Amino acid sequence: MNKFWDYLKTKAFRNNFFAAIGTVILVVIIAFFSLSYYTRHGEGIPVPSLKGMPVEKAMQVLKDQGFGYQIDSVYVLDEPAGTIIEQDPDAGTNVKVNRIIYLTMVTRLAPDVTMPDLQNENYMEAVATLANYGLKVGDTTFKADIADHVLQASFAGHVIAAGAKIPKGSKLDLVIGNGAGASEVAVPDLVSQDLDAAKFAIKGAGLTVGTITYEGSITDSSNVVVSAQYPAVQKDSVVKTSLGTRINLTVTQGKKADGSN
Repeated sequence: MNKFWDYLKTKAFRNNFFAAIGTVILVVIIAFFSLSYYTRHGEGIPVPSLKGMPVEKAMQVLKDQGFGYQIDSVYVLDEPAGTIIEQDPDAGTNVKVNRIIYLTMVTRLAPDVTMPDLQNENYMEAVATLANYGLKVGDTTFKADIADHVLQASFAGHVIAAGAKIPKGSKLDLVIGNGAGASEVAVPDLVSQDLDAAKFAIKGAGLTVGTITYEGSITDSSNVVVSAQYPAVQKDSVVKTSLGTRINLTVTQGKKADGSN
């Protein structure tokens, strides 16, 4: 053991020890630079920015710069078909020539979805339902109807029923009831009707009782009949007016239309 410790103290050991360390360091340096040279470390060209570019143009750009490419597709609502929306590696990344660049484009063929049932849904409900199905509202027409919900849905000019298949992202034209019925109604002929019956007929037609003018001597206000009205209605003719129009009446003492006293 003493001889071993004595050897460690000799000049020959120190020379061998430092020579071994130097050899290891030299090998590491040579390996590092050799690997860097072999892999062309730090060399390459930046990947071009391709997002938003038409797929044909993106393919040509990659080809001109010496890159390969692989393309996948996905459907994205409201994005132009054939547009690049993703790329890997990202733009600006330094890569070697002939590197494969992975692209994702918006497919040109939209998948079909099932037309939802919009019956009994109002405008806001219909918009929300269509959005959930990946559909959109096109032109909206409000039609005179006592209903206030969707009356009809059309696609490409044709009425479409619930359950039909249509491309995702399609616009549907809707016809919505305005909840008020017809915008114009026929004025009832009230002449010779008693006042209560005339009032009932006016309200039933969606009109408003206007001014009531009493003509002549009225001895029994419960027994008066309509002698004139405005707007007037001629026999065998139809007069229309807007909903809520005031109908003015002129009444006189007389018998009721049913002939009772």
